[in-house]
Amino acid sequence: MESLDFVPSNLNNFGPNCDSKTISHTTSYRVKRKKKKGMGTITAPWKQLLLNALESNSHLKHSSYFQLATVGCNGRPSNRTLVFRGFQESSDKFHINTDNRTHKIEELKHCPFAEICWYFTDSWEQFRISGRVDVIDGSNPDTFELQQREKSWFASSVKSRLQYLGPNPGLPRISEHQSEEEVRLDPSIGPVAAFCLLVLDPDQVDYLNLKSTERVKFISTLDMNGVKNWTSERINP
Repeated sequence: MESLDFVPSNLNNFGPNCDSKTISHTTSYRVKRKKKKGMGTITAPWKQLLLNALESNSHLKHSSYFQLATVGCNGRPSNRTLVFRGFQESSDKFHINTDNRTHKIEELKHCPFAEICWYFTDSWEQFRISGRVDVIDGSNPDTFELQQREKSWFASSVKSRLQYLGPNPGLPRISEHQSEEEVRLDPSIGPVAAFCLLVLDPDQVDYLNLKSTERVKFISTLDMNGVKNWTSERINP
């Protein structure tokens, strides 16, 4: 895993909550990649827009929920609602907790690309965030990624952790009396086998503000020198 340094090509910001009064038609950004784990900083051009939306909608509990769409193994779309667990340190990568017994894990192994659709009901803002998803379970050989998984586990409530000790999701219910009280969990114990961390690395973000009718598309590419380039363009809503 690489750390990132963000180098903007200009000082324009985006959106009604940012300082700039306007946005250039097309703007380029450069993100240098380093080969040290857990070091460096990144500020993707769309990230502040998302942080502003989270803050302005923080009084709404559902503001931390978004939809994650994947491609099913049969080629059909598959969608579900998940909880935002924060960004990976010094990056724009999304952390998502899930059960590795769910269908989405098989789908992501078949096709690792997915898209988040996140709508903020108070500020009327929508973010469509697409990219590649890494699946990190207990068999992962990378020490840093296993540490990220463990950290995400302990950041979850005990009630949330108990879900990973329940019956396999999606299978027929055997008993009508299954309950969380039947399961015991030592809060000091690390991640159970079913706990899985998903890390989505965005390569495209489509931002829409319905109040201002502003829409901006952000796209990233990697050049041959390992530099991540973000470009942005205002498009019709």
